[in-house]
Amino acid sequence: MTGLTLTKHHGLGNDFLVVFHPGVQDLAALARRLCDRRRGLGADGLLVGETEPGYAARMVLFNADGGRAEMSGNGIRCFAQALAARRGNLDSQRISTDAGERMVHLAPTEHADTILASVHMGQVTTIPEPAEWAALGCHPDRPVAHLSLGNPHAVVGVDDVDVVDLLALGSQVPQLNLEIVEPGEHQHEIRMRVHERGAGVTQACGTGACAAAHAAAMWGLATASDGKLVVHMDGGSATVELDAPGPGHVTLSGPATYVATIQVGL
Repeated sequence: MTGLTLTKHHGLGNDFLVVFHPGVQDLAALARRLCDRRRGLGADGLLVGETEPGYAARMVLFNADGGRAEMSGNGIRCFAQALAARRGNLDSQRISTDAGERMVHLAPTEHADTILASVHMGQVTTIPEPAEWAALGCHPDRPVAHLSLGNPHAVVGVDDVDVVDLLALGSQVPQLNLEIVEPGEHQHEIRMRVHERGAGVTQACGTGACAAAHAAAMWGLATASDGKLVVHMDGGSATVELDAPGPGHVTLSGPATYVATIQVGL
């Protein structure tokens, strides 16, 4: 019987399966099968690594529902950890994605199964309001930003992220990632929860953290300290450096943790 060797990782509880050169035709079906939390291995997404000249690797992302996504900030950190294990070093990685090139810098931690990764996430840009947006019934006084980091986001400022029925709201706009944001304990912090396209409510979202930080700074909801905002999510905290490496650009820093190596039959 033929099979695949995968590794499982998580970035602040946002978990991914990573496989290199799977040789499988229907990767969307593979993602649905493997990411199923009751009948499969369970994950928010499947990351597929391939060879691309001039890059450490190419990363292709499939969400748990089988939909292909352009980018994941937590996912690319997990992918970089898996790639570092294959390469046998923590050298910086230039990774090709559907959202373009991303540079990842890695550093060890005191825990052998966890690395810290800093990712240049590109430029935050505005996108049109989605057609279904009015159905959410957001109060007109609430700040809202529709943004892209290669993938689509809607960020909404709220009074208390814990009382919002995020699953119900996110299900009304399934074609994008929905982040709700409130001020943090300190001026350079925010609290965020997320409903991700193709995965539902997740513990954390890297691109969402970048979108939320950009929006919060734009609204004056938070003020960066040394150019950085800390984004607290259900699964933990990440740091977003604004205007790095240039105006409108962001750099995301946070952990990636190895969980297991898994053999599956095909």
